[in-house]
Amino acid sequence: MSGGFPLDLILFGMIAAFLVLRLRSVLGRRQGYERPPQEQRPAAPGQVPPRDADPAPPPAALGGSRQILPMGSSPAGRALEEIRRADPSFDPRGFLGGAEGAFGMVVSAFAAGDRDTLRNLLSEDTYAGFEQAITARENAGERQRTELRSIQEMAIENAALRGNIAEITVRIVSDQVNVTTNAQGEVTTGTEAVTELTDLWTFQREIGSDDPTWKLVGTQSA
Repeated sequence: MSGGFPLDLILFGMIAAFLVLRLRSVLGRRQGYERPPQEQRPAAPGQVPPRDADPAPPPAALGGSRQILPMGSSPAGRALEEIRRADPSFDPRGFLGGAEGAFGMVVSAFAAGDRDTLRNLLSEDTYAGFEQAITARENAGERQRTELRSIQEMAIENAALRGNIAEITVRIVSDQVNVTTNAQGEVTTGTEAVTELTDLWTFQREIGSDDPTWKLVGTQSA
């Protein structure tokens, strides 16, 4: 052994380095207490998964939030099947991915007072309510700061097909920081702490329309 570095130790060191790199690529990196940032997945055409299968895919298969679909035998599950028959390109998981992206855009646009973005994503009645709140905030000299830290869960709660109008209600669980300040920069509402919020958002779309956008038609806190 004298006169040179042991070959077996070199080999073990190379193997250990390879395993560390592999684990990092699979598990990713996390900082502090925060959960990993969520990806915004656009909706994509596809097929409805088997009806009474496990409603949530394995966690490793998800790049963002946990998606939950209703069982096929439930009223919401049967309504999703009706929507799929009316529009073969409809995919519940693709819809949830699009709804997740829309949630982030609407939350950010409302905080920033971005009326153009909101107008494209909301129904006329819903936009009117959002616009009124933004105007009241501006008239009071207030500013809102919202940080969407993560979206933990997207779950289809209800669905319906009335004529050619499809409607889906989604339960959205997210971690946010919301702070409102007055004209003097003083905090009037909200906190710097990360807060878990649960919202019910209802989206609507006309089947057969050239516009593929699911418009937000209703919001409420759960």
